[in-house]
Amino acid sequence: MGTSSLTPMEQIVVDDVRERGCHLMPIFDSEGAAPNYLHSIGFWESAKQPEAIVFGLRDELMGTMLSELHWKCVNGLKMEDGLRVSGLIEGFDCVLKRIVDSAAIYDHFGWAVWYRALKGKPPLNEAFQVVWPGAQQGFYPWDEGCDLYVIDYQPALYETRQAA
Repeated sequence: MGTSSLTPMEQIVVDDVRERGCHLMPIFDSEGAAPNYLHSIGFWESAKQPEAIVFGLRDELMGTMLSELHWKCVNGLKMEDGLRVSGLIEGFDCVLKRIVDSAAIYDHFGWAVWYRALKGKPPLNEAFQVVWPGAQQGFYPWDEGCDLYVIDYQPALYETRQAA
């Protein structure tokens, strides 16, 4: 596919991955029923790692978190399920959780799926969710006593969906 057939937004994504190593795509629910999130496009190309996603915080903060994660990956961090990563948000570690559910990936990583197809690569079959703790107690969504806000604003994509 030649770049002349790309839409302006598609061209921005392609240019950002080429120039910066990744593009960070903010996604929001205009009706407010689902939490906002940001996902990466191009981690697999520039950092040789799966894509990443973070939910429920301000776009600017989520962008900083994924940019820092990208930098860490380019500089040797190997993303693994359950890995605690410092330096993404001030004062707390975040935890990386592996996402392998293809429905969750296709529902939430649309632009990353598109980019891989554009580049002629196999479908996206793994990604990582960056999970942040609550600021008050420092609890993660899986911890007993975790604030409902922390749970509600971070859908657990890392939990494989059960067949109906």
